[in-house]
Amino acid sequence: MRFLPFSLVLAFALTPVFAQETADGPADAKAQKTYKGALQDLQEDNTQWALDGFKKADKQDGGHCLACQKQMIACGAEIGDWKTAEFAAGEMVAEAQGVQDTAMAHYQFAMVFLDEGLLKHKDDFFTHADEEAAKALAAYPNFPEAVFLDGRALAYLQQDDAAKARFEQFVKMEPAGDPDRQRALRYISRPELARARMAPAFAVTTVDGQRVSLDDLQGKVVLIDFWATWCEPCREALPHMKEIAKKFQGQPLVILSVSLDANAQQWRDFITKNDMTWLQYRDGGFSGPISKMFNVEAIPHTFTIDADGVLQDEHIGDASVEGRLKKLIASARELQSSETSAK
Repeated sequence: MRFLPFSLVLAFALTPVFAQETADGPADAKAQKTYKGALQDLQEDNTQWALDGFKKADKQDGGHCLACQKQMIACGAEIGDWKTAEFAAGEMVAEAQGVQDTAMAHYQFAMVFLDEGLLKHKDDFFTHADEEAAKALAAYPNFPEAVFLDGRALAYLQQDDAAKARFEQFVKMEPAGDPDRQRALRYISRPELARARMAPAFAVTTVDGQRVSLDDLQGKVVLIDFWATWCEPCREALPHMKEIAKKFQGQPLVILSVSLDANAQQWRDFITKNDMTWLQYRDGGFSGPISKMFNVEAIPHTFTIDADGVLQDEHIGDASVEGRLKKLIASARELQSSETSAK
């Protein structure tokens, strides 16, 4: 499954916690030229060349280029150059001025360690993530993202009581309905899920105005289908998706189709014409927030999520998923029965 590095994907895809009031690009003229070239390489998917360019630009700028350091972290994590990612995060900490910048720098460092730990399966990295998150919160206590991250790090360290305390703290800081707040509530009741390969927490409003949150669907199997009207393989796979929707109707299964169409009316006309009666949401393209969360780079692309919210399967192209769905639905029914009996 291609969800790594998940924490860093979210960090750079979402709006920063603290607004940047000043430009964070390189000041040196040579560095500016190098940085521009690195951005071009990144746009052309030449990540290694881009990383080399950002490193060079940062060096030309005397190690003061915040934008370079952010890109070094993102690119380094993407290609597994953790040495560079750690170096850049360390530079951010050293260069940080003021409590908010200091908190953000330590938070970035904590994310690097958390994702490195997830890939290398070593507790030392989770310990470092916990330490950096604590430093971020010491600098700026009203930092819910750092609280949530620290909860995850502590969960991976098997410190469930401390992790639950962090998630409880996070819940008090976030408004009702926030997807991450809903996820934190699940972690409080079942801390072991914080160590599982959970699907990204998200909430969307479907074409018929229904608000759908992944964590509201706990207890049900979820099949997410990324597609677009302009995608020929997607159109060819549509009869199969309609068959799945019909075959499992009335079962604890939710299908959510996420369209990458830019043209809203074209998308609406297509789903109406083709009687696509299951949940429909338009993300707008590969750069859409949900597509980015799931790192979708090709369609059709499906993800199967079990009743606990754990990612189970991922397929690119029209794949046979019925067998896996049957097993997961059977497990969901058993879970529902056990919960009913417990009451």
